[in-house]
Amino acid sequence: MIATIAGTAAALSLGAWQLDRADQKKTMQRAIDERGQEASLATAALPSAEQPPSSALEHRRAVLTGEWDAAHTVYLDNRVMDGHTGFYVVTPLKLAGRHDAILVQRGWGPRNVAQREALPPVLTPAGEVRIEGRLAASVSKAYALGRDAETGPIRQNVDLAGLQAETGLRLLPLVLLQTEPDRRAASEGAAPAVFAAPATPAGDAGDGLHRHWPPPAVDIHKHYGYAFQWFALAALILGLYVWFQVLAPYRAGRAARATKVSDEQRDA
Repeated sequence: MIATIAGTAAALSLGAWQLDRADQKKTMQRAIDERGQEASLATAALPSAEQPPSSALEHRRAVLTGEWDAAHTVYLDNRVMDGHTGFYVVTPLKLAGRHDAILVQRGWGPRNVAQREALPPVLTPAGEVRIEGRLAASVSKAYALGRDAETGPIRQNVDLAGLQAETGLRLLPLVLLQTEPDRRAASEGAAPAVFAAPATPAGDAGDGLHRHWPPPAVDIHKHYGYAFQWFALAALILGLYVWFQVLAPYRAGRAARATKVSDEQRDA
């Protein structure tokens, strides 16, 4: 009895916890959607490199101006986009009118299958550029065995503090995921076009990079699935207890009484 009560209570508690997690994720998704609809942030609106960024800045759109620091471009290995394996190209952007920089996850470039150490061609214009994108807390990370390489253009992951010490740049504790320029105004009223999927992705900004970032989203449905499993387990524990402790003994008693009556009638 005690084990049944404890098991049922634990399963119900875990199911309720999963529903609470789903509610939290709903709130998070709503905040992400609302931030995506807000006006784009300008360069001057970003915090300084020494100032901890507010979590409210994540997923906000931004339009930044500055100059690329192409000499410190990093290529993150083993990144997949649209089913192809290649590199994420990350370059610091020295912000205009400021003394700090921000890492920009510029896009995806294909891997040279014949020469695995060959870097994809990336056009990095000199002079001041205007970049649009979405703010994130950190650069994309991939699972790595052992310690990541700390130098060289090709790396598995990049550490913000380590790259800051390596380059001497004052890097903001934020990352910009570069997106294509918003052409909605230019295309308004135009008939929709149909495009065939390319065999190898190609960028739209003239730099040879591909930017099909997945939309920021949270998985809510898995928590509902987990909650259902826990509630089903609670129902199973309670059902087994009722069967073995109530119904099975009751049926066995009825069968024994019926057998006894039958024997008495036969003896009479």
